[in-house]
Amino acid sequence: MATTAGQGWTQLRQQARALETQTETYLHTYSQFSTQSNIPPKPTEEERSTEAKLQELLEKRENVISQLTRLLDSEATLSSSSLKQNNLSLLRDKLTDHRRDLSRLRSTLQQARDRANLLGSVRDDISAYRAANPAAAEADYMLDERGRLDRSHDVADSVLSQAYAVQDSFLMQRETLASINRRITHAASQVPGINTLIGRISAKKRRDGIIIGGFIAFCFLVFWFMM
Repeated sequence: MATTAGQGWTQLRQQARALETQTETYLHTYSQFSTQSNIPPKPTEEERSTEAKLQELLEKRENVISQLTRLLDSEATLSSSSLKQNNLSLLRDKLTDHRRDLSRLRSTLQQARDRANLLGSVRDDISAYRAANPAAAEADYMLDERGRLDRSHDVADSVLSQAYAVQDSFLMQRETLASINRRITHAASQVPGINTLIGRISAKKRRDGIIIGGFIAFCFLVFWFMM
């Protein structure tokens, strides 16, 4: 009898876990309806079907938990009952969380639909007003164009301001580098013999350049005559 009860508990718990997984999948699907770019003014057939499936899954889980509770009440072994009580508590908590998630998603979806309907109503009112008042519609159009031109000018002014700021930054850096160069030159002129040393280094570089150039020219001539 105990073995049969244990098997029944295991099967029911597995069923509860499977129903949990299905519920999470349908909750994810249901959450996508509130993020659509164009929310329909009324629930679609898919939305109603998903919500009904969620309600059905939640009720099935409630029934499974009730059966698990009855089995647990009939347990005689305290050690196994303690572990099962913990598992049952987790199943109840998860069911409560999913009920709360469904309620929150339903509220979010309704708010999104209300906003979409309000915006659609406002657009319809504006379109009707413009249709009934062509002169006002033309004036609104010209004002919109004026606003777009002003925004374009603002963007152009911002770009030019940034360009001028970059130019000023380059000029300041150029002045800074020139000042540093002047200070280095002045400091070098104050050190005895530094100009002579710099001159010798420059002369050595020129001499080395001439030697290397002559060697390259010689190699080129030898290669030319050997061809």
